[in-house]
Amino acid sequence: MPFLVIAFLVALGVALLLIHSADSHARHTADSDLEGPQKFHARPVPRIGGIAVFAGLTAGAAWAQVTGDPDAESIWRLLVCALPTFVFGLAEDLTKGISPRRRLFFTAVSSGLAVLLLDGVIRRTTIPGVDQLIAMAPFAVALTVFVVTGVSNAVNIIDGFNGLASMCVLIMIASVAYVAFQVGDTFVLTAALLTAGATIGFFVWNFPAGLIFLGDGGAYLLGFTLAELCVMLLRNPTVSPMFALLLCAYPIFETLFTMYRRKFVRGLPTAAPDGIHLHTLIHRRLIRLHMDTGGERRQTVRNSMTSPYLWVLCLMSVIPSVLWWDNTAVLAFCLFLFMGCYLVLYWSIVRFKTPKWLVLRSR
Repeated sequence: MPFLVIAFLVALGVALLLIHSADSHARHTADSDLEGPQKFHARPVPRIGGIAVFAGLTAGAAWAQVTGDPDAESIWRLLVCALPTFVFGLAEDLTKGISPRRRLFFTAVSSGLAVLLLDGVIRRTTIPGVDQLIAMAPFAVALTVFVVTGVSNAVNIIDGFNGLASMCVLIMIASVAYVAFQVGDTFVLTAALLTAGATIGFFVWNFPAGLIFLGDGGAYLLGFTLAELCVMLLRNPTVSPMFALLLCAYPIFETLFTMYRRKFVRGLPTAAPDGIHLHTLIHRRLIRLHMDTGGERRQTVRNSMTSPYLWVLCLMSVIPSVLWWDNTAVLAFCLFLFMGCYLVLYWSIVRFKTPKWLVLRSR
């Protein structure tokens, strides 16, 4: 628990400093684009919250080192592995000039470093045919890099509203900590608690007021850490590989469905931004149309009220993954059930057939 508290306090303080000094660095750090298809904030906001998260993680690693924690070296190695994806994500936040392909490349570099420094390799999947392939090291490494890079990018994709990505990661990372505690994996438990603390420290300022954004640096950092800890947790033979897949089902399926929708439905490049993500549709058709229009405060309220819908969706996969973390058959069934529910919800909203009980109306 001290790890969570230390990471929380440092992230909280660093985020507050970034907010109060925003005027001095806004030229480089503020998200001033208020008109894009995925822009729903009312004023320029610093998008370098990842600095606060990284500071919290670093403080936790330093505490582990000072107190002689046996997992201190592994925690430092995890942070070193995360540096490429964090640095180049942050570079995008500051310059707006780092292409998605380049960010994905350096996320893959981070994953590759984790293979070397932490032996973070997926060695079993319970998927017929795949386990036979990853018995050979090159296939195992390739699959690991692909999965970790994909999850990191998926967390960045769902980062669209105040508190959305950070709370979803917090829910998932807390579940990782719980399972790590159950199987006695102290490294994964400690690293998960550090990540949870740093995320909460950022979340306080991000939701509901939207005083600072996670940015690409923060989203890729949290996504990479979540994915890597899931990979490391699978070293424990009692943990089903399907646990990690179901745990991260919301960001993963959102990404895969978005790629399908853009490429095959709309004929657009898979990396092209658009305004019909599930979270965007919820904002536009369940909240904005049914709440009073107004100034900046009302826009911030509408922004923040979107996220709880997606938190509930995230919990729909997280709860069964925690309840049956060692039961592959049940986890697989729950995964297919989640994907079905996602598709039904998406097509209901996009076709203006949203159930009335989902609609939030102003009073």
